[in-house]
Amino acid sequence: MRPGACSRLYHATPATAMASPKAIDNTERFMLNTYARPALVLSHGNGSYVYDTTGREYLDFTAGIAVTALGHSHPEVAAIVADQATKLVHCSNLYHNEWAPTLAQRIVAATTKAYPQGAQGIYAEGARVFFSNSGTEANEGALKFARKHGKHVVAAGKLGKAVSDAVQGDPNLKSGLVSFTGGFHGRSMGALSLTANPKYQKPFTPLIPGAVTAKYNSIPEMSAFVDERTCGVIVEPIQGEGGIHAAHVDFMRALRRRCDQVGALLIYDEIQCGLGRSGHLWAHHMLPADCSPDIVTMAKPLANGIPIGAILVSPKVAEIIHTGDHGTTFGGNPLACRVGCTVLDHINTPEFLAHVKEAGEVLERELSGLLAPFIGSVVIEQRGTGLLRGIQLSSDPSRLIELARDRGLLLVAAANNTIRLVPPLNTSIADIKKGALIIGDCVKQLASEQTTA
Repeated sequence: MRPGACSRLYHATPATAMASPKAIDNTERFMLNTYARPALVLSHGNGSYVYDTTGREYLDFTAGIAVTALGHSHPEVAAIVADQATKLVHCSNLYHNEWAPTLAQRIVAATTKAYPQGAQGIYAEGARVFFSNSGTEANEGALKFARKHGKHVVAAGKLGKAVSDAVQGDPNLKSGLVSFTGGFHGRSMGALSLTANPKYQKPFTPLIPGAVTAKYNSIPEMSAFVDERTCGVIVEPIQGEGGIHAAHVDFMRALRRRCDQVGALLIYDEIQCGLGRSGHLWAHHMLPADCSPDIVTMAKPLANGIPIGAILVSPKVAEIIHTGDHGTTFGGNPLACRVGCTVLDHINTPEFLAHVKEAGEVLERELSGLLAPFIGSVVIEQRGTGLLRGIQLSSDPSRLIELARDRGLLLVAAANNTIRLVPPLNTSIADIKKGALIIGDCVKQLASEQTTA
C-alpha cells in the first residue's frame, strides 16, 4: 500500500531463520496444538504488508484468511478503535447501544438497493439482522432459524400436500438440513455437521442428525436430497476453503425453486466470498434476482479483524424469531459494530468495488502469462473472480507456499491442491503485479525441482 513498494527487489531468504524463539516456545508449551504454523512470528502490519519480529516484510495475500479487507493498521479503523475504547467497548444485549442498530440499518440498506423493487427473500421489506462473534456462530444461528421455521410452517399448516404427507403433522420431522460437497461452514457441531470434509468431521462423530450433503452444482442430486422434510439448505455462492469454485446460475435457480417447493429456507454463506471480495457487495449479486436467499451469513471482513458475525434474514424468518430464541453476550458490541459501519461504508462504493474487479482482472491476466508454460504439469488451472482466486496445482501446495514465504509473499492453501489468493481488497495494482511475479517465480522453481527429483 505504500508508493513504490513494488519496486524493491525480493530476496529468497528462508523465513525459518528469522523466528522469535520465545514466542514459538511459549506457543508449544502453553497453547493447544491445533495449528501447523511456520516458524515466524508476526508483530505488526501496514496496508498490504505484515512484518515479523525481526522486521522482515511480507506482502500479505492471505489478509488473515480474507478478513482484513482494508489492509492492516488502516488509519481510520485504528482511530475508531482507539476512540471507542475510551467510550464503551461492551454492554451486552441487556441494553441498547448506538452502533449495533446503525450497522444493521446500513447492512439492510446496502443489500436491498442492489436488486429491483419486488425482489423476494432478504430483499423484501422487513429484513432484519442478528449479530454474532464469528462466521461459525452466524451459521449456527442460521441453522437454528431454519429449524424453527420448519416447525412453524408445519404448526401453521403452511404446506403443500406432498410436504404435509411427508411430515404427517409432526413439526420435528421438518428438520432436515442440506449442504454441498466442498462447502465449509465452520467447526462447531452444527456447522461442522454441514461441512462435508472427513478431515474435520471424523474425530467428532456422531454429528447432528438430519444433516446430509449433496453434490455441488448437481441439479439432480440436489433435487433428491432437498426433500419435503428439509427445513434449510446452506450453500456458498463461491466456495473458498473448497478450492474457489463458483455455483452455476442454473443450479442456484433450481435450488431456489426446490426450496420454495418444499418450504425450506435457502441460506447463502457469504462469510468468505461476500462483502466486496467478488467485486460485488455480495457474491450472489452476480446471480439473477430470482435466486434471492432467505438468509445471508457474513463475518470475516465486516470489521477488518475485530471479531464479528451477522445473519441477515428475510421478513418471513424475522417474524417467527422471538425474544429468547437466540442470544449472545458479545455479539453486537459497540466496538465491533462501529468499525463495521466504517468498513461497510468503504467497501460499498462503486469506486471501491471497481478497484476490486480491476485488481482481480490484473491478477488473472498477470498469472495467465506467468503460469502458461506450466499448465498441465505443475499447474492445472487458475480460477475465481475479483480478489477471491485460486491456483490449482498438480501436487500438494505446501512447497509453493514455503517458496513464496521465503520470497516475502504470504499465501494460504485451500482444498484440492489449490493456492488461495485473498489479498486485502484495497491492495494496489502495483502490489498485485508484484505478488503475481513472485508466484510465477515460485512455480518456475517448483517445476525445476520436480524435473530434477
